[in-house]
Amino acid sequence: MYKIHEDFGAFKKVSAERLAEIIDSKLLDTRLIDKPIIINSASLYLNEEGYFLRILGKDGEEGIAPCSGMASYLHLLLKEKIIPYILGKDARNMEDFLHEAFVSDLNYKIQGLAWWCCISWVESAVLDMLGKYAGVSVCELLGGRKRDELELYVASGNRHTTPEEEVEILDKRVKELGVRAVKIKLGGRMSKNADSMEGRSGNLLRLVRKHFGDGMAICSDGNGSFNAEKGIEIGKITESINGYFYEEPSPFDDLWDLKTISDNLDIPIAFGEQETSLRRFAWIIENNAAQVLQPDLQYTGGFIQCIKVAKMAHEAGLVLSPHVSGGYMSYNMLLFGAIIDNPGRYHEYKGYRNAEKHTDCGLKVNDGWIKIPDGIGLGMDLSFVRNTKQVFELTV
Repeated sequence: MYKIHEDFGAFKKVSAERLAEIIDSKLLDTRLIDKPIIINSASLYLNEEGYFLRILGKDGEEGIAPCSGMASYLHLLLKEKIIPYILGKDARNMEDFLHEAFVSDLNYKIQGLAWWCCISWVESAVLDMLGKYAGVSVCELLGGRKRDELELYVASGNRHTTPEEEVEILDKRVKELGVRAVKIKLGGRMSKNADSMEGRSGNLLRLVRKHFGDGMAICSDGNGSFNAEKGIEIGKITESINGYFYEEPSPFDDLWDLKTISDNLDIPIAFGEQETSLRRFAWIIENNAAQVLQPDLQYTGGFIQCIKVAKMAHEAGLVLSPHVSGGYMSYNMLLFGAIIDNPGRYHEYKGYRNAEKHTDCGLKVNDGWIKIPDGIGLGMDLSFVRNTKQVFELTV
């Protein structure tokens, strides 16, 4: 009989009014900023490591934040619809002027993952600037640092492998990093119930448990592959091998099937990696439709948006295991993990691309654990960006 892991607590009912209060709250702590920091310019750079946003204050204050590769096709949205609303503004009022950008010029009509990615890049650069001015980590501006390390899990991300091939790949990663948790892919990714290979999902679940034994936490990810009926069927197999959590069984926008699957299984359901609406997160939490919330530090709109998800989940006794996109975005997840009250036990490891070159801590994984960076601002020295190719610059 399936037994939920002791890492997960009981659900606590929380009112819609309380969740709305959290959504509308202000989180940025500017008490260490003793003067207005007026944003004078914003520039996007491109180099061999990717895209970076640099923001300058009128008195020379500087913040630099990585963007993802999506900036290659989202930079016009950033330039035309967001940057104009931050120029000339006091960086201490970031929550206000980013909301102003959202509601001005009918910009809310183009909201979605693309919009919130751009917002997350701006937020990171502004936080870096404020943290550097105050001489503290961004964690201190967002509620304070609560832990110094996180435990990780590994996932290969494969669907083209046979169960035997996948176990071999995972075994190598487990031995390299010393982790005690893995994640495997089920279904075919938004595939309307089709498996990537006939019988692969069930056979892989059983083989991973047989290979790694009872001591390994086994997470599984459907990437929206199943409707409610099929999702429950596969979920029962995850329970039969004592799975740890079952991620995104239904399409990310099908909250009806999500709720049905959750109500008919005991295993914790993980969900939210592509969610951009705090109100939809609130619905998921209020209705206990998922027990592990997975906002993405980029897709969901940055630190502040994701911290609000964490606070809502915490009220309901739920945990966060954030989705990460890899590279520099995985780096930001480490800082986020230091801030929130309710991180899940395991967090996804996808590597940190070049971020480790620009930190003092090196971002090494030791026996499945990683130390959380504690440098000033974002904690990375990205000064090399200034001397690279400029995509655009806007000034006051």
